[in-house]
Amino acid sequence: MNGHGYSSLPPEKSAALKRAVRLQWISLGVMGLIIVAVGLVAGQSQAMRTAFVEDLLALLPPIAFLLGVWRARKGRSPKHPYGHHRAMSAGHLVAAVALLTFGLSLTWNGASALLSGERPPVGVTSIAGYTFWAGWPMMIVMSLTVIPSVILGRMKLKLAEELHDDLLSADADMLKADWSTALATVAGVAGIGFGLWWADSAAALLVSVSIVKDGVTNLRGAVGALLDARATPIASQEPDPVIDKLREAALEEPWVEDVAVRVRDMGHVFHSEAFVVPVSGRPVDARMIDRLRDRLSEVDWKAVDTVVVPTADLPEDVDEG
Repeated sequence: MNGHGYSSLPPEKSAALKRAVRLQWISLGVMGLIIVAVGLVAGQSQAMRTAFVEDLLALLPPIAFLLGVWRARKGRSPKHPYGHHRAMSAGHLVAAVALLTFGLSLTWNGASALLSGERPPVGVTSIAGYTFWAGWPMMIVMSLTVIPSVILGRMKLKLAEELHDDLLSADADMLKADWSTALATVAGVAGIGFGLWWADSAAALLVSVSIVKDGVTNLRGAVGALLDARATPIASQEPDPVIDKLREAALEEPWVEDVAVRVRDMGHVFHSEAFVVPVSGRPVDARMIDRLRDRLSEVDWKAVDTVVVPTADLPEDVDEG
């Protein structure tokens, strides 16, 4: 792969992206079934209603991912000289804002119900002539939802790391919140059965606070990427290893005396700039710069769009690895 195919991915990464797309379509189908099942048994339980809303929210990351992938596949153009990979960051921002907004709303609802002493009526229901406590189907349905959330979340997290995809990682976090929500909801409904009226609202409040935390974390990451923060690995604040790789590769050139590298995350791939100081008295021509650019673009698949800038002095405040 050369340094000009910004919108292309290596074959193994393209295959991983196709798997991620298929997984997101499967996820939408599974979440649709879960939403219907939870909606049918939710009743007046605050925890169940909170879980229902969170399941609806869980549709946002897969939808944003699919739209982002569709947009990111477009090539570069005069209007978009850097390509469209930032569509993934934009989708991440949309999902994070929605997550935070609804989390704050649910926190308010749960806290209000708890402070007002609201006692959710969980009565009895009849199915096929059998009458039983309505809390049983609630707990059974919520327990069953844990299984697909755990499986899908682990699969998405693995692909997120392979593709360097923050939106996919946020989706995995959302699914983790989903199964945590399900377990908390089971505990809340069971509490009602034991006469603990506050257990339902407390469980709803606990879940909504978790949603807010995920929303804040993802919002910080999405905004940082859009504001050109230094590239980092998934779920980390450390500099991405690509920065050191680029610097070391540039220093291997006999005509390069010093180099500074800055890398920004464009979505799946990086836009990298290598500021190189030539050896004193060593003539540098365009072919040498092109050769170095091609070499740096092959250091890592994410560094496909790399610019080499010859300079007499290194600019200030540039990451040097």
